[in-house]
Amino acid sequence: MSRQIDDDAPIYVISVAAQLAGMHPQTLRQYDRLGIVSPQRARGRGRRYSRRDVDSLREVQRLSQDEGINLAGIRRIIELERELDRARAELERLRAITTARVFAADPSGEVSELPPGRRPRRTGGALVIWRPQHRP
Repeated sequence: MSRQIDDDAPIYVISVAAQLAGMHPQTLRQYDRLGIVSPQRARGRGRRYSRRDVDSLREVQRLSQDEGINLAGIRRIIELERELDRARAELERLRAITTARVFAADPSGEVSELPPGRRPRRTGGALVIWRPQHRP
């Protein structure tokens, strides 16, 4: 049985994370101070980097070296990406609670859900549109 490690698990000390990202540990400290890549902290307040953090460090390096973007620009890009992720999650949440379903009942009382875009046959039955209620 193989165990999968969570990409967000804080497993690397700063020296290992720096080596994996191809950076100096002092650079990682600076990125943490600037809020560009902020790792979790161990009990003794030491930084612990996850695989996702190391991937983020590599992306920061790519944006800086290959694209010529300064640290303020990189920080803004990261902020916008986080905001976009939050907006996408909210959109999915709203879609889940606002999706309407359409049901039709025939004259005998048999009820069935209609696929999107389908109209019920006109047989004297009833048509009901159901929208889930938002429950915070």
